[in-house]
Amino acid sequence: MKIHEYQAKEIFKRFSIPVPIGYVVDDLEKVKEVVVTLGVPVVVKAQIHAGGRGKGGGIKLAKIAAEAITAAKSLLGKKLVTPQTGPDGQPVNKLLIEKAVDIEKEYYLGILLDRSKSLPLVMASAAGGMDIEEVAAKDPSLIKHTHFDPFLGLWSYQSREIAKFLGIESKLLRKFEQLLRSLAKLYLELDASLVEINPLVLTKEGDFIALDAKINFDDNALFRHPEIIELRDYSQEDPLETEASRYNLNYIKLDGNIGCMVNGAGLAMATMDIIKLYGGEPANFLDVGGGATQDAVKNAFRILISDPSVKAVLINIFGGIARTDRIARGVVAAIEELGEVKIPVVVRLEGTNVEEGRRILREANFDFIVAENMSDAAEKVVKAVL
Repeated sequence: MKIHEYQAKEIFKRFSIPVPIGYVVDDLEKVKEVVVTLGVPVVVKAQIHAGGRGKGGGIKLAKIAAEAITAAKSLLGKKLVTPQTGPDGQPVNKLLIEKAVDIEKEYYLGILLDRSKSLPLVMASAAGGMDIEEVAAKDPSLIKHTHFDPFLGLWSYQSREIAKFLGIESKLLRKFEQLLRSLAKLYLELDASLVEINPLVLTKEGDFIALDAKINFDDNALFRHPEIIELRDYSQEDPLETEASRYNLNYIKLDGNIGCMVNGAGLAMATMDIIKLYGGEPANFLDVGGGATQDAVKNAFRILISDPSVKAVLINIFGGIARTDRIARGVVAAIEELGEVKIPVVVRLEGTNVEEGRRILREANFDFIVAENMSDAAEKVVKAVL
């Protein structure tokens, strides 16, 4: 789960991580009030769940009050397109207006999970303000990687090694160490999947300030943090993904035109691969789960065909825990409930009660295209959209 920058900065404050003075606004009258309160110069920042806001024109420096108003008018209530949003962009419903900071130096700090080692990883670079992917591509030596034990936290010697790598002066070492260890504590206590400051700035007065803040949370741990669940902004999510989450379906919208409904993440990935192998493009990733119920399948199918870009559906089910006859009944029930379905539906069933599942499909009041195996299914669904 993602949250906005202003929400992340409120959490930073709880962990004693310094952030600029700022206010969140959602209308132009409030913009005027905030600019008067802060004084100029200020920075006007669009609040969306995507990076690259600066490149997309979503972060603007205003040296006079009129510039802040103009910037707010150009952003608030509009859609912002950045390198990470896709061509449709994301709606800007709120702005964060902050007092501009006098910057001496910029750094990058991030903590994420290194799945290859099953340990949290601190990434640090003196090339702050740039995309970390761009830094890694140009010169990986500019990034320091430090793993730490999640049960013991980040040790002081590790913080000092990172500070030395960044070229931080000894007189600033204690401030930096406190900030970095607070960041690690936040990451662990709140079950974050990513915590990032880019840039972390050193001011001319010798203070470290998180000029930006990004926190992503592990969805599987949100039951432990009801206060974080309340921060979710559905306006920033794809409506179909939001709908799928209500039924505990693992759904991610993609750019193709072949809807996929599969049980099991590995089979779902293989299904998307074989569709591409036969020249098609998957419209989504949809895993209904190993123990998919008839109701889950019905809702999954309804979500799939409500996507206007979907021109055909491939249902690829291996019945181990989930019985294929239940899957078949769920699909038939969905079609009956939705009424006339005008796109082709290719079904490949295998596993428990497969003959019963195929019988249900044959006797349904809908002309399913039944496939014998995965290759046959992929070939048929790709032909169906041509």
